[in-house]
Amino acid sequence: MTAPAPLTFPLASLLAEPPGSERRYEIHGATIPLPDDMHLVEPLEGDLRVSRTNRGVLLDARITAAIAGTCSRCLRDIEIPMAVRIRDEALPSVDVATGHAVDKADEPDATRLSDHHELDLATLAAEAISLEEPIVALCEEACPGLCVECGLRLGPDHVAHETEDIDPRLAALKGFRVDGDGDSG
Repeated sequence: MTAPAPLTFPLASLLAEPPGSERRYEIHGATIPLPDDMHLVEPLEGDLRVSRTNRGVLLDARITAAIAGTCSRCLRDIEIPMAVRIRDEALPSVDVATGHAVDKADEPDATRLSDHHELDLATLAAEAISLEEPIVALCEEACPGLCVECGLRLGPDHVAHETEDIDPRLAALKGFRVDGDGDSG
């Protein structure tokens, strides 16, 4: 089965089945809004397995995507690949047998299905991606960063700067040597 783009999965028929029953969905090309200033640069891909439990459904999703970022050393725009796994239990908001609202007071923080027995995986995926965002993103492991003189990215093509333009007030310090520095002769 292929999931609809907004990552909403109807689970009413699964809730009517005995515990242990399951559904599998593939996720292809889904886009979702992300919190803060995060933006997807590649749509979500992956799969979702939903298993019936005696209380609700158990979710097991594996999702890959990429978000836009900035290298913390050289400030280039980069794509940050993500692989997240979501494992959670979702409980119904409405009893399938009676149609009455379920008392949520016992478990107010539990993940809930909608009143129409639908799973909104977009919210869970956005939270998981947000938690996976690296604190320090790098374009490459050995990113050399920026030149302190000109502000350009350091690397094999970067030319070293001549520092002959010394403030005349500090020119006398150019000849200063500490014992042991300089020529050994």
